[in-house]
Amino acid sequence: MQNVLLHCCCAPCSSAIVEWMLAHDTVPTLYFYNPNIYPEKEYMIRKRELMRFAEMQGLRVIDDDAQSGWSWQTCHAGWLRGVQGMENEPERGARCLQCFKYRLLRTAETAVREGIAVFTTTLASSRWKSLLQITEAGEWAVGEVMRRIGDGTLDVGSSAKESGEKPPIAFDARNWRKGGLQQRRNELLKEYGFYNQLYCGCEFSLRRVDGETCQL
Repeated sequence: MQNVLLHCCCAPCSSAIVEWMLAHDTVPTLYFYNPNIYPEKEYMIRKRELMRFAEMQGLRVIDDDAQSGWSWQTCHAGWLRGVQGMENEPERGARCLQCFKYRLLRTAETAVREGIAVFTTTLASSRWKSLLQITEAGEWAVGEVMRRIGDGTLDVGSSAKESGEKPPIAFDARNWRKGGLQQRRNELLKEYGFYNQLYCGCEFSLRRVDGETCQL
């Protein structure tokens, strides 16, 4: 049975992936780290829906807010600083790549601390996202984490310290749209009665909803 850290943007995008994993001898630990989501009300709705889904499936969720003690305001302000100067970039532009790097680096760090060798993301299930950008961000996060482990600036957790070995970490760049998963996502959305957002998450995608619905 393989353990995977699954970065989750929301319950609808997680549902079919989780179902597939459980059917293929993979136990996902769900990880919620999405400081891009705006406004706070939207953020909390998406997080609650993921928690509801995880409880139904009997799965563990790591809520980054809880482990870091950050508030939404602090998290989102940090993310805004991370994408500063890219506010007017188009969807799938430089801002999106930077956003993926921002979130997947934190995911990779968490995987290492948890002793989970593989991480992936539900972002790769959205037709509104660039798979090339997601893969680039995930592989960049692996390289950055391994660099920091090497220079001793990343705490690798007690189990890795005891073994004296660098913990392996890899990004699964799977296309989570294939194999009927996109259709299954839509079926599960209705089956579970999930809240279905109409934009990607940040205020910069929200302002485009009127002209182009950015539905995940």
